[in-house]
Amino acid sequence: MSATPLATSPDRLVCACAGGRVQFTVMEGLLRRLSCTHLSGRKLFIKPPDARSSIGKTSCRCSSTKRSRRDKRWKDGAKLKIDEGSSGTGTRPIVSEDPSQEIETAPDSLLLANNSPAPDMVPISPRGNVLQACTLTSGTMAALGLIIREGSHFASTRGLPVVDCTTQVSFGFEMWHLELITGLVVLISSSRYLLLKAWPEFSESSEAANRQVLTSLKPLDYLIVSFFPGISEEILFCGALLPIFGINWVSIMAVGALFGVLHLGNGRNYSFAIWATFVGLAYGYAAVISSSMWVPVLSHSLNNLAGGIFWRLKQEPSLK
Repeated sequence: MSATPLATSPDRLVCACAGGRVQFTVMEGLLRRLSCTHLSGRKLFIKPPDARSSIGKTSCRCSSTKRSRRDKRWKDGAKLKIDEGSSGTGTRPIVSEDPSQEIETAPDSLLLANNSPAPDMVPISPRGNVLQACTLTSGTMAALGLIIREGSHFASTRGLPVVDCTTQVSFGFEMWHLELITGLVVLISSSRYLLLKAWPEFSESSEAANRQVLTSLKPLDYLIVSFFPGISEEILFCGALLPIFGINWVSIMAVGALFGVLHLGNGRNYSFAIWATFVGLAYGYAAVISSSMWVPVLSHSLNNLAGGIFWRLKQEPSLK
């Protein structure tokens, strides 16, 4: 991809598509990439100007296949002209529309020198913050789950009408549990892969969450952010809340829904919550039929690790 020489870094640019802010990157005096974050949350991409022209046109390219009536003008080919001032004091954005230009639904032309796609406009958390938050959150959830388990055991042995969580879902393990764990990993990982291909909202939500959390991590850190949440969340949800509510389908669905709702935020929208609810139902059902904590714990942790590695491998060219 050709790049446009700039005398100075460009000022703030405003895209014609509903006032989204254009972000830019300048490397060694060359305009490498432009991208626009639309106010509605959809991701727009701006093609850098042609290096052969002093006044280049940039076309918005929306990554979403859905367009609302409110965003109808996207179809008219929103254009952004970058006029490099002769005085050398900066650039002046000129917004215009060119109905003759076709709007593409994929940012195929927005590539860096190494042919990797431009990253989404998502803030990246520092490595230390990610590991600290993961450790503190996982430790809190694991402690809460263990307190509920031991509290129920204490109350049950004293004759109180309380379910003993430690006997309903124990830390016992049998060899046939390996088959169940393998089946869950295959089911959930393959389902995630298919949803990423077929559901744009889920794909965008997953990408935003992964980019924010995983980008700054080193390879061995993936074990921490995969196993710490996998262990702690299942101790709380499958090891404590599920037995307390009852070993039945109502309890499985209630705990699964709670698991899904708690996965909202940090770039994850309703689509990710629906996915997390499905995953929570699967882990809960596995805990019930196996009566073992190890089945949901290992399944959850391995699925986290598989998802993280898969994302990292896709991002390797742009992270080098």
